[in-house]
Amino acid sequence: MIFFLDDLQNLGSPNSDAIALSLRDQFQSFAVDGINCSVCFSAPLNYFSDIRTFAEPAVRFYDKVHLEPFTPTETLEYVAAVFGPRAANISGFSEWLQAKTHGHPYFMAFICRQMAALAHGSLEQNNTIHHWPTIFARLETEKFRADLAQVPESELQLLRVLAHKQDNRIVVKELPAGYRVYFSRLTERGLLTRTGRGRYKLYHPLFREFLKQQP
Repeated sequence: MIFFLDDLQNLGSPNSDAIALSLRDQFQSFAVDGINCSVCFSAPLNYFSDIRTFAEPAVRFYDKVHLEPFTPTETLEYVAAVFGPRAANISGFSEWLQAKTHGHPYFMAFICRQMAALAHGSLEQNNTIHHWPTIFARLETEKFRADLAQVPESELQLLRVLAHKQDNRIVVKELPAGYRVYFSRLTERGLLTRTGRGRYKLYHPLFREFLKQQP
């Protein structure tokens, strides 16, 4: 038996080290009792960065697997698994999906789930074009507005500025010193990605598209 826990960082506990340790203790006790159980959870890449000194045994207990963006071949395999390998226009839809999501697993799953519901699994190009505004509106409601729910207006303004930059990238030194503290906060929230020393970009082009449409 495998237990899957998504977004472990959102569990209601004041300390991430307490969560990591309790999970380790629970699943080690399963093994002692001869119960064949495993746990697989998702969390930000830096989930253990602040707890290493407090929960080193817990850190060693887990095997890390970094989920990278899907390649075009992997995207095609994913679409075939969802809609069936004989679905009409599967190659064309896979190419469109890869271009829209850049292989981001969450956005791929979201769009495919919506297409299955709205277009009854039809991947024809006219269906994709017709349903995309509805899908993006749902993505805005279910994902992007949740991303920004706890973001202060000052940090939101920085995101808007970045969204309207031509290259979607910004260097810390381009802004006044008072803005620089926002970069680490927004990176911790997963809204910015660090691309180099003092260089950042929005975490995904679809998020940028959403920000650009905001007043």
